[in-house]
Amino acid sequence: MGDNPYTQTTEQIAKLANICEEHNAIEPHLYVDNKVYRGLRDPQGNGVLTGLTEISDVIQFRWEGDKRISIDGILRYRGYDIRDLVGGFMADGRFGFEETVYLLLMGKLPTKEELADFTELLASYRALPTHFVRDIILKAPSPDMMNTLARSVLTMYAYDDRADDISIPNVLRQCMQLISLFPMWSIYGYQSYMYYHDAQSLFIHPPRMDLSTAENMLYMLRADSSYTELEAKILDLCLVLHAEHGGGNNSTFTTHVVSSSGTDTYSAIAAALGSLKGPKHGGANIKVCRMVEDIKQHVRDWNDKDEIRAYLDKILAKEAFDHAGLIYGMGHAVYTISDPREKILESFVAKLSVEKDRTDEFALYRNIAEVAIPLITERRRIYKGVAPNVDFYSGFVYSMLGLPTELFTPIFAIARVAGWSAHRIEGLINADNKIIRPAYMGVCQKHDYVDIKDR
Repeated sequence: MGDNPYTQTTEQIAKLANICEEHNAIEPHLYVDNKVYRGLRDPQGNGVLTGLTEISDVIQFRWEGDKRISIDGILRYRGYDIRDLVGGFMADGRFGFEETVYLLLMGKLPTKEELADFTELLASYRALPTHFVRDIILKAPSPDMMNTLARSVLTMYAYDDRADDISIPNVLRQCMQLISLFPMWSIYGYQSYMYYHDAQSLFIHPPRMDLSTAENMLYMLRADSSYTELEAKILDLCLVLHAEHGGGNNSTFTTHVVSSSGTDTYSAIAAALGSLKGPKHGGANIKVCRMVEDIKQHVRDWNDKDEIRAYLDKILAKEAFDHAGLIYGMGHAVYTISDPREKILESFVAKLSVEKDRTDEFALYRNIAEVAIPLITERRRIYKGVAPNVDFYSGFVYSMLGLPTELFTPIFAIARVAGWSAHRIEGLINADNKIIRPAYMGVCQKHDYVDIKDR
């Protein structure tokens, strides 16, 4: 009676899994023969066009007549170059995430008064329902904070008297609440897990109304609630850079697909979280950090580029690190020559590495990037250029901020929920009641039915 049912059925499930795999494998050539673009990307790596958006634009080439010319990557939020947006709030010494959220949701830059009112409204939404932390987060701590986030989002449905109302004012209100609550759920979920599973001290700091999102994250996470201005400004920058990246990335497209069914906001955002949780989407910076730690153990001189190249060559040959043959943080699905987010972040990483006395590690990261680009080009057949992406440095930034790896992907979600919300609202306004339903071609062979006694 006390035996674990999962243990009892392990052998049975293994047999069934073999049958399942045998009868579900599709011949790879059928995708090519029928011009099916797996992953919704054509043979040249271009995304299949499935929609229109005014929220952001990811640009990697320009046209000269009929010739496509690769260029340094450009990212625009609502038509504004991300470099100009960052330069604007940085020059004023302001935090930029709240302004970015306003821009993405409203479609225009706020005035000083509009930004102040919007920031105050976001801060007011940081109030959780009574006993939510105790009943939802502390009672069932999860080892994965993305699970905690998804569960918290879905639970909010029960606290919302207008949960199924998909009118734009109501959806906007729901989205702003979620944007405000994501940092709290992520951090409280981490603190709860560390208390119950690692016997760490439990402390819950309520957020402060007068602090920005980035400041509050550091304030709530640290036992003494202290942080430097540079730390908060760089975390804020990371949130801005991750807030949005076009409608075609996996989690944002998920938001569009689920929203097109007419479902509630909580279901749509929970689905996006499930997508981002996948290591192919949201876990790249963790892979970079683990790869660099492995390189540290096997490369004696971090300034010896020949030694670095030799070890990276082993990684590409699947002889080292995780044997996947990948140099993580290098290359992007869209950008060819450079990722503008990485370019912006790199300059601030240098400043933080000085404050944290980790300039040697920063030099190693730069050396890895310098060596990896020509090495990948030489060793691999690729249809476009290779350059570091934003994840190459973001994990290093988070580690310098003392943020645990368990929060790396949730931080991505804390930022990207702004983009998901903007796309959900845009989709509801322009959907024309169309549910997203792409076509799949049936390639199964016809079979005559066989009576069970004759099988």
